[in-house]
Amino acid sequence: MEQYSTEITFQTSGASLLNVTGPLADWVDSCSINQGLLTVFIRHTSASLTIQENADPDVLYDLEEFFGKLVPQDGVHYRHNTEGKDDMPAHIKSALTNVQLTIPVMDGKMALGIWQGIYIFEHRAHAHKRSLALHLMGK
Repeated sequence: MEQYSTEITFQTSGASLLNVTGPLADWVDSCSINQGLLTVFIRHTSASLTIQENADPDVLYDLEEFFGKLVPQDGVHYRHNTEGKDDMPAHIKSALTNVQLTIPVMDGKMALGIWQGIYIFEHRAHAHKRSLALHLMGK
């Protein structure tokens, strides 16, 4: 059994979904694991991870719109607003989604479906640097 780990930082552009599949695939390719598991963990409480469709941008748009309506930034419902009116809604959205993903690695590649991509789901209104801790183990 072999193990590899690293951290990759991405710059988001504010509330949006950022496709990070390519850089993660490149890192997996650089490791000598043929069969195993990749764990991706985002080291933040106001952004999250998701696996979503990578073909039709309307899917990403609809996800952002849905979460915006589900968790509004009205400032009325929340006590925590230390960093602005988007602060607590970002924490709630992160709690409703994923901060960690586990992806099988088969034949040295992430075993994603043809229409699947890995995204950082930025919940804050402004740009942030987001760090992903990656851990790959297998043989």
